[in-house]
Amino acid sequence: MEEGNQTGMVLFHFRPFSKLPEVQMLIFVLFLMMYLVSIGGNMSIVLTIWINRCLHTPMYFFLANLASLEIFYSSTIAPLTLASILSTERTVVSLAGCGAQMFFFIFLGSADCILLAVMAYDRFVAICHPLRYTLIMSWHLCVQLALGSLLLGFILAMQLTVLIFQLPFCSSKEISLFYCDVLPVMRLACADTHVHEATLFVVSVIVLTIPFLLITLSYVFIVDAILKIRSAEGRHKAFSTCSSHLTVVLLQYGCTSLIYLCPSSSYSPERGQVVSVVYTFITPMLNPLIYSMRNRELKVALRRVIMKLVLIQTQEVL
Repeated sequence: MEEGNQTGMVLFHFRPFSKLPEVQMLIFVLFLMMYLVSIGGNMSIVLTIWINRCLHTPMYFFLANLASLEIFYSSTIAPLTLASILSTERTVVSLAGCGAQMFFFIFLGSADCILLAVMAYDRFVAICHPLRYTLIMSWHLCVQLALGSLLLGFILAMQLTVLIFQLPFCSSKEISLFYCDVLPVMRLACADTHVHEATLFVVSVIVLTIPFLLITLSYVFIVDAILKIRSAEGRHKAFSTCSSHLTVVLLQYGCTSLIYLCPSSSYSPERGQVVSVVYTFITPMLNPLIYSMRNRELKVALRRVIMKLVLIQTQEVL
């Protein structure tokens, strides 16, 4: 009987947030608003940096790449989640569809975390070696670092996704989450998953622990360099270029570490549901707000773009 189930079509469905239609509708509205704010905010950052030549520097190049990753990252999760919440019946996902979502989730999420470490290195060079900054952070190196983040994320995502979806799944199963994440899907397998759990832990260390240690080391040198600046204005200016990045790092790494660096035996679907909402919906929404509010140059550039758009709309109306 079990072999027969394994050879048939495997379909997954997501666990609903609530059995009450009113609650589901409220969650749908909240998620839709967060998704639209996330897409609009990150798109605004990308366009603002692209339009303003004064922002064509390594720091804003990496920020534009981060915002682009956030757009695709959010779009990997949000549309299917929103459709699942809005549907009165269970939204089923095929094995291939679930694998595709998991691949892009790991790929983009991993590249996001690695890129944050690259951005910390950029700030380290800018503050600790300002006279050599343009020499060290050449455009050739910046492009290599950005592509390297994508390439490493792609390799890790491909290996982990292929390994997990080689497992046998007995029949249609309910995923204890609102998207195809690694641990909930792995728990539905009809086989021993110790090797897969160990692989997931190794990937988590590569994506989370090592970059976070590099970020921490960079900020140790950055803080030391800032404290040596004599003027209070100089210290404030140096710290203001790092505060938004540091806030995003703590938010991103703090949430993901609660899921992927804890023993898989201690994984709680309820906790996973709450924490996953934070780093799939809330964090991508907050990131552009954090950068636009804490970065003076970006704030001024955004204001100019908005004023130009308003002026164009006014002229068209007249």
